[in-house]
Amino acid sequence: MDISVVVPLFNEEESLPELTAWIDRVMKANDFSYEIWMVDDGSTDKSWSVIEDLRKEYPQLKAVKFQRNYGKSPALHTGFRHVRGEVVITMDADLQDSPDEIPELYRMIKEEGFDLVSGWKKKRHDPLGKTLPSKFFNAVTRMASGIKLHDFNCGLKAYRRQVVKSIEVYGDMHRHMPLLAKWAGFRKIGEKVVEHRARKYGYSKFGVSRLVTGFLDLLTLLFVGKFGKRPMHLFGTLGTLMFLVGLGSTAYVGGAKLYALANGMPKTLVTNNPIFFIGLTAMLLGTILFVTGFLAELVVRSSSDRNNYLVETVLDDA
Repeated sequence: MDISVVVPLFNEEESLPELTAWIDRVMKANDFSYEIWMVDDGSTDKSWSVIEDLRKEYPQLKAVKFQRNYGKSPALHTGFRHVRGEVVITMDADLQDSPDEIPELYRMIKEEGFDLVSGWKKKRHDPLGKTLPSKFFNAVTRMASGIKLHDFNCGLKAYRRQVVKSIEVYGDMHRHMPLLAKWAGFRKIGEKVVEHRARKYGYSKFGVSRLVTGFLDLLTLLFVGKFGKRPMHLFGTLGTLMFLVGLGSTAYVGGAKLYALANGMPKTLVTNNPIFFIGLTAMLLGTILFVTGFLAELVVRSSSDRNNYLVETVLDDA
């Protein structure tokens, strides 16, 4: 199979018929063999009924329905588990991503050898309240990750199948798919300017809070990427340094006290010296960091159920 299209959705009943027909039209025009995986992220409208009706007309349409709303990352992760196409395309269900971009994205993966191609919505139909924070977020992510992309959060992306089978998408990590791919060893990451269409139906499901969670997820991903398999290397090193600083400080205070006693100098209480308390605090923090490293090592080895989601229904003829 040439292409698998993964479409995570939440309350998009109006746009699904048009999106499905558009994808089908593009695929047939380019003679692609394909499948569409729609992942209903616990919609409360008639999205699932619409999907069931569409399957009667489009046998290539497959679907998964969550019992409740988990988020875009779990929806993508579940879709990736099912795909069979050589190239995997992800796009949003709100018609802001154009299926007409699929042939070129496919060509870049197959002919130019990219592992991942990310869309860049160079001209966006969004208010400044969304575009300006997005530019700032992308600049910080670009600097922190070393990946030269303009739009990390674009939902329209193309992947070599091996990429989506090798990465684990959880939490809100869908914003950092290129970085996930890079940490998994896929370093040929490209970019393509894509059309960004104005929303035709409904409303955006993401608020301002995504900026805060996006930065927190980036910090988490950078930490996990470097120390996820060896957290003791970070916490142990910091803990040892803190403990040595504290030990040196308290040794200095104690040595100064003994020197004063040996030379008949005025006696002062050790507890009157602020350096003594700084040293004790540093030793305590160092011990806590060291213990945290041990606990983190245990956590790393006990996260087997992180991507277990309650799936209510799967529609697949295979």
